[in-house]
Amino acid sequence: MVLDNLFSGKIRVALLTKLLLNPVSKVYLRGLERDLGVSSNTVRLELNKLQEMHLIQAQEEEENAKVKHYSVNQAHPMFQTLRSIILQFVGLDQIVDQIIKKLGNVDQVYLTGELAEGKNSPFVDLVLVGNIDRPYLYQLIEKVEPLIQKKVRVGVFGKDEFQEGMMVGSGKWMKM
Repeated sequence: MVLDNLFSGKIRVALLTKLLLNPVSKVYLRGLERDLGVSSNTVRLELNKLQEMHLIQAQEEEENAKVKHYSVNQAHPMFQTLRSIILQFVGLDQIVDQIIKKLGNVDQVYLTGELAEGKNSPFVDLVLVGNIDRPYLYQLIEKVEPLIQKKVRVGVFGKDEFQEGMMVGSGKWMKM
């Protein structure tokens, strides 16, 4: 059964989390080895299994045929469902539902930090852009943190004071 293969093992869950949290990202074997703290052979086996299920796809670098970059297959019929499961796993679904949608005029939301890199983290780092009801935001954060068992850190910018170029140099980030 596909589900038996899909969720067996911590390494596979970590790989799926990394790839599904930020679906436009591309990863490579040595980087995953370093990030996950396991041998390259272990990572390679898991990547091969996910590739056999067509959940991820590999692309070879033009300059160096030995280096493969892996990304999630967004055309896979289970992509949205799996991404939803991963978002629930890290608690982002509750943040989006309970905080962002109730804050007034939110123009843009960015996820930054370790979660944007596809790593599980005790922190959820967000950048909110718009006319945000700040007192209400802080009340909602107090309510959601115990539910998701993570600390929520938020940067709030007005629409006129934010430029996407500000995100460059701040590590990985993704627009939500």
